[in-house]
Amino acid sequence: MQIDIKTLDNGTAGTAELPDEIFGIAPRQDIMARVVHWQLSKRRAGTHKVKGMGEVSGTTKKPFKQKGTGNARQGSLRAPQFRTGGAVHGPVVRDHGYDLPKKVRKLGLLSALSQKQADGKLVVLDAANGATKTRDLAAKLKVLGWKSALIVDHQIDGGFLLASRNIIGLDILPTIGANVYDILNHDVLAITTAGLEGLKERLA
Repeated sequence: MQIDIKTLDNGTAGTAELPDEIFGIAPRQDIMARVVHWQLSKRRAGTHKVKGMGEVSGTTKKPFKQKGTGNARQGSLRAPQFRTGGAVHGPVVRDHGYDLPKKVRKLGLLSALSQKQADGKLVVLDAANGATKTRDLAAKLKVLGWKSALIVDHQIDGGFLLASRNIIGLDILPTIGANVYDILNHDVLAITTAGLEGLKERLA
């Protein structure tokens, strides 16, 4: 399919060809949900921790004799039923990540790209460079009407990256870093012509 190439000045710079096998498939909502869950699980630090019965400080002495007191038998004051006791089945330090097949991850990315195209939220830029001032770039985005946008480029321009850092709602990723979560988390997906060729190679 053909799509117009836009510039940051809200002009046109010809047309580009979007492969149907990348931008024209039927989006799979279930696959995208699986990939997003996999991404967010890998991001979790997993550093939450509580102390169990064997880790809390306290005496190991039996609090009172087994029989004759009229109380329930107790073996330790570090047991969970006591105020200073350890927690039962509490969180421990662990890795929340898990494996997801490459075919599922690829299908999720194809679905996200196709979803943006189907929603009319996909834009092809001629280039993402030249803006050296944050206020200049913010003014251009205001003219374009982009409040939440993800720009994907093959090689990120350093000056453009510096100009975009303080703009809320704007993120820039290299082609190799394009992912389902960030694509769906932004309203507009803008891919440069170089980034488009990079995506074709990556998803070939």
